[in-house]
Amino acid sequence: QVQLVESGGGLVQPGGSLRLSCAASGSILSIDAMGWYRQAPGKQRELVATIHRSGDTNYADSRQGRFTISGDNAKNTVYLQMNNLRPEDTAVYYCHADLVATVADPDGMPYWGKGTLVTVSS
Repeated sequence: QVQLVESGGGLVQPGGSLRLSCAASGSILSIDAMGWYRQAPGKQRELVATIHRSGDTNYADSRQGRFTISGDNAKNTVYLQMNNLRPEDTAVYYCHADLVATVADPDGMPYWGKGTLVTVSS
């Protein structure tokens, strides 16, 4: 069984920074890509950023420049550095892992973490 565990959320003032981490655990053979999505109250879940195991990254346009995604393939971990946070960044941030191949499922399937709350408020 694969688990994604996020950490690093919390309360921060506007203009502040946070760094989110997500570690995948289990009998993992490989992970094709990992990323972050977020869901604000009353809104749909939306893409923040993804990173392929090759290192290629993809950002939602509005986040590029303030947010930076990085990963450690050896640790099956992905990070999201968020700078100059705004109140509209308040949301539950979810970690996503795509095509996670395991001993039980070598073809791979996606997994979601349970989310970590980021609140930007003065």
